[in-house]
Amino acid sequence: MAQNPLLELAALGQSVWYDFVTRELLTSGTLSRLIADDGLRGMTSNPTIFQMAIAGSTDYDADIRAHAAQGHSAQETFEALAVADVRAACDEFAALYLSSGGTDGLVSFEVSPELAYQTDATVQEATRLWRAVDRPNLQIKIPGTAAGLPAVERCISEGINVNITLLFDVDRYREVVDAFVTGLEARVHQGLPIDTIVSVASFFVSRLDGKIDPMLDGLSVPVVLRSKAAIANAATAYEEFEHFIHSHRWERLAEKGAKVQRPLWASTSTKDPGLPDVYYVEALIAPDTVNTLPPATFDAYRDHGEPEVRIHETMAQAPSQLAALADVGIDLKAVTAELEREGVEKFAESYRSLLAEIDSKARALAGA
Repeated sequence: MAQNPLLELAALGQSVWYDFVTRELLTSGTLSRLIADDGLRGMTSNPTIFQMAIAGSTDYDADIRAHAAQGHSAQETFEALAVADVRAACDEFAALYLSSGGTDGLVSFEVSPELAYQTDATVQEATRLWRAVDRPNLQIKIPGTAAGLPAVERCISEGINVNITLLFDVDRYREVVDAFVTGLEARVHQGLPIDTIVSVASFFVSRLDGKIDPMLDGLSVPVVLRSKAAIANAATAYEEFEHFIHSHRWERLAEKGAKVQRPLWASTSTKDPGLPDVYYVEALIAPDTVNTLPPATFDAYRDHGEPEVRIHETMAQAPSQLAALADVGIDLKAVTAELEREGVEKFAESYRSLLAEIDSKARALAGA
């Protein structure tokens, strides 16, 4: 019988996480099977995922009715529902968290996207959620905005696991790494342990092609430039990661037990129907990385993935591909800045829609 391609990814040094969470996934035994049979090694969530989970099923209705009866706001109700799901997921992954030495078995829970440009409020929210879930294998997701960077540093210094999300720009990725390392160094300076802190830097992939390919359609450029920017950009970030883990600054922390901050490839589902459904997954297989896959991409890779480390070939091609884009007038810096703004707003819209849905359900259930 052929080896499961998802299991082969783990052997190549890449952890596969699940970019999805629902109450049904947790209570039906499906998550346990994914961990046991497919080598699933973690889970991520965001406001859009919770919006789909809560609005798209009746699984939460009894809890919503109960919270409404107690006079809880939509925001209080959402947090209670999300904390319960995230805590349950953490418990499902607890054995893997222990057996991996705390590297995997992690579950991410995002601070409110409404706080993406507020450093102090982000730290307060991250600290509150960290305490509310109360599981060592939780990661708090913080957007990698300029305001998010000092929040990341402070949370790391306080011993909170952090998943820095919505990264599109390689320069911003460098700043994220610096914030992570500075937070660890602050703990060392205070004589505090750093060996239990786990962080990932979530670099978004396919959204970049989704923005640049339509721009190329309006130009007289070779078709070979299409759908190349995202992978080249991510490969450039990975090259920065390789430089980082061989730096003296990192080696000093590693000697004290620090766990490396792995790049996490997010938004790796294929949006263009003309591309293979595992296009972004295949190109970015690399040691010491995470790929968080939505269910459809996860199933597709299980079915027909072809695992092989290709990142160094991808890295070798990246400079010429990015240069070619610049030559035809594509301002990558401007595009990634726009994607960051849009990403924050999309999550904020999902969060507001989620609260509105909970409020609507609470009123309907109260009158049922």
